[in-house]
Amino acid sequence: MQDESSWIQIQYAPLNVGEACAFLQTPAAGGIALFVGTTRRWTDGKETQQLEYQAYLPMATKEMQRLAAAVKARWPTLRICLLHRLGVVPAAEASVIVGVAAAHRAPAFEACRYLIDTLKRQVPIWKREHYVGGATEWIGGGDQPAPESQVPD
Repeated sequence: MQDESSWIQIQYAPLNVGEACAFLQTPAAGGIALFVGTTRRWTDGKETQQLEYQAYLPMATKEMQRLAAAVKARWPTLRICLLHRLGVVPAAEASVIVGVAAAHRAPAFEACRYLIDTLKRQVPIWKREHYVGGATEWIGGGDQPAPESQVPD
């Protein structure tokens, strides 16, 4: 979903940081805060080969829209960008992009931090770490998503 003030998308294709930044740019913005979450190579001493994301797409999209609306009600934002990748995300590639444009830097920073922290806690997107050597582990939310909750390939 994209309109003049919000771009919310969940996709299998790689995320484009340049496109997100271009969307957030507007002459009224004095501050743009952009967070890019990437697959890191090492986690707790284990070497990560890649991450895999799955989601319950209708609920995840609706929750991301709700988060954007909550931010617009709380902070004087001009534009919001919430992008998340599904499927396999190799090391160093972006899994999530969260951005906020506002007239001033303080609300841009605050709203961006709130969005990424709340997205990770509340949006039904699950992450599976694939370690070098073949071991895997579901991270966050405690349990592996139920098969009926997964987005088909």
